[in-house]
Amino acid sequence: MLLLVGLGNPGARYARNRHNIGFMAVEAIARAHNAAPWRQRFQGLVSEATIGGERALLLLPQTYMNESGRAVSEAARFFKIPLTDIVVFHDELDLPPAKLRMKTGGGNAGHNGLRSITAQVGNDYRRARLGIGHPGDKALVHAYVLNDFGRSEEPWVEDLCRAVADFAPLLAKGDDSTFQNKVHLAMEGRGWTDVKRVGERAKE
Repeated sequence: MLLLVGLGNPGARYARNRHNIGFMAVEAIARAHNAAPWRQRFQGLVSEATIGGERALLLLPQTYMNESGRAVSEAARFFKIPLTDIVVFHDELDLPPAKLRMKTGGGNAGHNGLRSITAQVGNDYRRARLGIGHPGDKALVHAYVLNDFGRSEEPWVEDLCRAVADFAPLLAKGDDSTFQNKVHLAMEGRGWTDVKRVGERAKE
C-alpha cells in the first residue's frame, strides 16, 4: 500500500495558505482518482483510492503542521507501510513557484512538518517538494507561508496540483524521476516555464 500525505494546517482559515499546498495536491489526487469520501482516522482525514493499479491511502493530518508526524506514524504503523512507500507533499521555499522536485531522505530545511514526520518514523521517506518561492527575507517567511496564495498565483497552483494528480500513477510504480519530469513538462506546456517572482508569470 502507498501512503500519500499532504501537509498543511486544518480548518477554513488556513485552506488557501501557501503552507497548505500539500493538502491541495493530495486533494487533487483524490478527485482525479475517484477516491472514497474523506473520513476521520489516524488523527487526520483519510481516503482510499486505486492509483496505477496500487491501493493508496491518502492522509491529511489534522494535528497542525508541527505535529504531522503523529498522524503519519499511526497510519504507517497500522498498515505496516515501509518508508519507501510513503510520499509526503509539502511546500518548499527553496524552489521557485510552480516547480516540483522529488527527493528521498535528506534534510528538512527548517520545515516543521517534515521535522515532525522524521522524528516519528525516520528520515528515508519520499518527498514531493512543491515550490512556492521565497519572500526574500528570512524575517518574512512566517507571514508569507501563512498567507493565502495571491490571485495571480492561483492559476499555476491549480495547474501544478492537476499535473501531480495526472501523473500520480508513476509514484505508485516508484518512478519518482519520471513523475518529476512529466510534471515539469506539463507545467512547461501550460506556460509556467519561468515564474521569475512570486505570483508573476514570466513575460518573455
